[in-house]
Amino acid sequence: MISTKHLEQLIEAAVFSSDKPLSIKKIKDQLLPHYGIATPQIKQALINIEKHYRPRGVNLVEVASGFQFQIKAEHNEDIALLTEEKPQKYSRALLETLALIAYKQPITRSEIEDVRGVAVSSHIIKTLIEREWIKILGYKEVPGRPSMYGTTKEFLDYFSLKSLDQLPDLIPIEESSIVNGTMQDIIPFNIKK
Repeated sequence: MISTKHLEQLIEAAVFSSDKPLSIKKIKDQLLPHYGIATPQIKQALINIEKHYRPRGVNLVEVASGFQFQIKAEHNEDIALLTEEKPQKYSRALLETLALIAYKQPITRSEIEDVRGVAVSSHIIKTLIEREWIKILGYKEVPGRPSMYGTTKEFLDYFSLKSLDQLPDLIPIEESSIVNGTMQDIIPFNIKK
């Protein structure tokens, strides 16, 4: 048998040391198989860890793939001063394309181009696939069978989302600056890494 304190310490250490979010299933099957811990006990331990970290500079958060520690958003700029790496810069075209895929998936390249009014570079699609933010969901049953794109769990994890339901609401297109020839209102999320 394992004490509640020991269970929480094991889970905390595992999440802290993991380079990817940890799911409850992975915690149960790979970290705790010899302890016979039930899923509700793991969930309660995660709740207790989350509460412990709530007033601190990092928080335990649940994203699409599981649980991970994240720096509180209010500290991002200050913490960024410690790293010599420049944050990745993404073009407006890439962000617009990503936003359209996130909100309108499944969507084809030509449908993205229809909304944006310009061609979508192959480089943009390649970059989004390489970052594992989008994937091909299938092929549209029209001549040429174009690829239909959608977002991935990695996309949700990167933007600290559990599901697409957490995406901010879009403003109606009539109120958007899209009508005036820009895509300013279609990029609802911030790049953090």
